Amino acid sequence: MPPPTSDVRAFTAHAADADLEDLRARLAAARLPEAETVHHAAPGPGRWGQGVPLADLTEVAHYWRTGYDWRSFEARLNRIGQFRTVIDGLGIHFLHRRSSRADATPLVLTHGWPGSVAEFVDVVDELAEPVGPDAPAFHVVAPSLPGFGYSDKPTTTGWGTEKIAAAWVELMGRLGYRTFLAHGGDWGGNITTVLGGRFPAHVLGIHTTFAQAPPGVTTDGLTPVERTWAEETRRFWRHRAAYAKQQATRPQTIGYSLVDSPVGLLAWILDKFAEWSDTEDSPFETISRDRVLDDVTLYWLTRTGASAARIYHESHDSLDPDLRVDVPSAITMYPRDVEKCPRPWAQQRYRHLVRWRAPESGGHFPSLEVPAYFVRDLREGLAAVLAARR
Repeated sequence: MPPPTSDVRAFTAHAADADLEDLRARLAAARLPEAETVHHAAPGPGRWGQGVPLADLTEVAHYWRTGYDWRSFEARLNRIGQFRTVIDGLGIHFLHRRSSRADATPLVLTHGWPGSVAEFVDVVDELAEPVGPDAPAFHVVAPSLPGFGYSDKPTTTGWGTEKIAAAWVELMGRLGYRTFLAHGGDWGGNITTVLGGRFPAHVLGIHTTFAQAPPGVTTDGLTPVERTWAEETRRFWRHRAAYAKQQATRPQTIGYSLVDSPVGLLAWILDKFAEWSDTEDSPFETISRDRVLDDVTLYWLTRTGASAARIYHESHDSLDPDLRVDVPSAITMYPRDVEKCPRPWAQQRYRHLVRWRAPESGGHFPSLEVPAYFVRDLREGLAAVLAARR
């Protein structure tokens, strides 16, 4: 394996004390609206019918101000190993955890919105250094998307999913990984699909929790469960996707609130953790407040609410309808994710589908909701991908 190039520089995360004090001051001075006008005595999704309930937002904001420890999360990022490099004029931040195993395979993990590299912090070590000798090991690379986290904010248009996928190939090459595996969900799943379809000479295979069917598919021949999936996805985009339309059409407008108000940013992101997780009421049934606040605080301190929203302006509904993925592919559809693609539809795009799973629990953030299952499923999926190449 060739050595990494000198274009890669080590990076250390350390927020200024003044920025953390300013965050706490803004939270203390926050002006909140009155309570929602839908009231439900018992916990349940109806309680969130108008968005984040005032009581929930107030509680989390108070903990963010008085109990949450950002320095602990910074230390965890720094222990994994952080780096930056410049690709096509844009600084790209990434986590890089090399395995000690001689048989480890390079793996790029790509997050989506409203996620970040915070989604992978708890699973990187397990992927790089599995306990069992028979479990596959990986050299893990987890980049921050352009405009997210510690990556630079694009100053011009053009940084859509196709360009990001090409940048990941360049990034992995600079690290000495000419060929590699790829995983992603949400926008990361879209980028992973592009990686598999456009760069088969570099991508050994993919695992994704996102699969987008090509246009023109019908429900003919689908099972009742698959028909339900199709209907749920259609309802989501018709009735629950205002956030995507806003960010695709007016990211700058919502961006002022996301960069200026920590409570506004928290509500915008917490709403999605609640709606997209496999829970009955609160996302904190499966994800700790600290993990959600790791993600939200990263957005806040890097002032990336607006720049991250622009990925929708760049790439919403832009996946090439003719793109086909011929490298070995493994797909997992979690039951409470917001988009679930029936297998017959997926097979029209992913033409070498070697593993398909539909677990009984989990939502849009599986690495945070069901981390043990996520790691096991990812290992098994990528093992199937590698076996298919032999």
